[in-house]
Amino acid sequence: MNQFPWLTVIGLIPLLGAVVLWAVPGIGSRAKEIALGASVVTLLVAVAAALQFNTGGTEKFQLVEQHPWIPQFGVSYALGVDGIALSLILMSVILVPICLLAAWRDLPEEQQGRERHYFALMLVLETFMIGVFAATDVFLFYVFFEAMLIPVYFLIGQFGGPRRQYAAMKFLLFSLAGGLIMLAAVIALYVQGPGGADGFLLTKLAGLQMTESTERLLFLGFFIAFAVKAPMVPVHTWLPDAAAESRPATATLLVGVLDKVGTYGMIRFCLELFPGASRWATPVVIALALVSIVYGALLAIGQKDLMRLIAFTSISHFGFIVLGIFALTTTSWAGSSLYMVNHGFSTAALFLFAGMLMRRNGGSKMIDSYGGWQRVVPGLAGVWLIAGLSCIALPGLGSFVSEFLVLMGTFQRYQVVAVVATTGIILAALYILLMYKRTMTGPKPEGLDHVRDLSPREKWVAAPLIALFLVLGFFPKPVLDLVNPAVKTIFSSIKVTDPGPMAGTVEGSTK
Repeated sequence: MNQFPWLTVIGLIPLLGAVVLWAVPGIGSRAKEIALGASVVTLLVAVAAALQFNTGGTEKFQLVEQHPWIPQFGVSYALGVDGIALSLILMSVILVPICLLAAWRDLPEEQQGRERHYFALMLVLETFMIGVFAATDVFLFYVFFEAMLIPVYFLIGQFGGPRRQYAAMKFLLFSLAGGLIMLAAVIALYVQGPGGADGFLLTKLAGLQMTESTERLLFLGFFIAFAVKAPMVPVHTWLPDAAAESRPATATLLVGVLDKVGTYGMIRFCLELFPGASRWATPVVIALALVSIVYGALLAIGQKDLMRLIAFTSISHFGFIVLGIFALTTTSWAGSSLYMVNHGFSTAALFLFAGMLMRRNGGSKMIDSYGGWQRVVPGLAGVWLIAGLSCIALPGLGSFVSEFLVLMGTFQRYQVVAVVATTGIILAALYILLMYKRTMTGPKPEGLDHVRDLSPREKWVAAPLIALFLVLGFFPKPVLDLVNPAVKTIFSSIKVTDPGPMAGTVEGSTK
């Protein structure tokens, strides 16, 4: 157990920043700088914590903290990370300062006096995101899982677009419904376990002996909540409305980070706690993942709203991630883990660059209101194109490696499924290239001579995202070295092995 509480400190820094923004009078004029400073300090401390992580260690979790919280009910304040959780925490703390910088002028003039509330809510959300990936007590995980709804609800409902109240309520109802189902499963899981003052610990609940019907019911309780969060077809309908009515920075954290809790939960809870039920549900889950891949892509092609288009692309990409998880090969799991990180950055780029474009066109989200903008803002057009190419997994950009690993790992076990899933790549090229053509190519529009290209602040937003695309595209080894030991540990604990070679044995090669 670590002497220094790294994970607690990482989570507390943004929370303290939010408290300062809310509690100190007259601080509104400096709200942006304080929020950005808190997020940068959080990132630096997280990097320092990551340097303490031993990729060759034999422990299931590192940077561990454990203290009694509600011992009468078996609840502990228990934190710890493996390579998968750590990579998602690092992704989160990288994205938050980028989003805060991008949101510098997000609010309209009539809401300028509420900036400190806007930025404070984003910092609170960062605390909960770190907590949900770090929790190793099932009940603590549930607390963070539900707590994330609060800042997101207010970020959408108070600072979103014209239909913000509808979108916020729809998001809340879907999420609460899934969360309540999971709560029942969490309580039932504790009853099945050994109990005691720390009876909710993951290490105590993994490998429980229970009846087949009980395991399947508990699996469904967790899986439904994670499918809503992921989001998977058919419980995905809240996402396009929430993303379309959110500010771009909010949409980035919603889709780029929060939705990863769903796919992370499938790995950490569904597979680890209920391996038998996971194998039982695999055919249906894979079918839903394929539907999400194709259906999300087809709907993206037909969208006229930029923000809704990007939201539907994410439904398709999450289908790939879920497919890789339930293909149950080490290659596909490594691909899905890397995909979660790469998708976070590529989606951030799409939402944030779309926000930059919209601010230059009176806030319009309608694709038909653009056309020929590369002649007006060539720098923005260039980064917009790179973000789109990352989304379609162009070789040399990060998403290519993760998508290739998912498909290759799936092909090892389900050849036909992998072939069908590749249609998502073709459809992705269609919706991204059509979007770029409709917004950027064509004759130069009139009356836009006053429109500026990328400002220095916007370049600071774009530069780290594009750098991450390239680094993870050409050198994904650091992230894979982080997640691969965790993948092997989980596979060993749930007693799953990779399928053997598909090719027949060459005659005479064996005795």
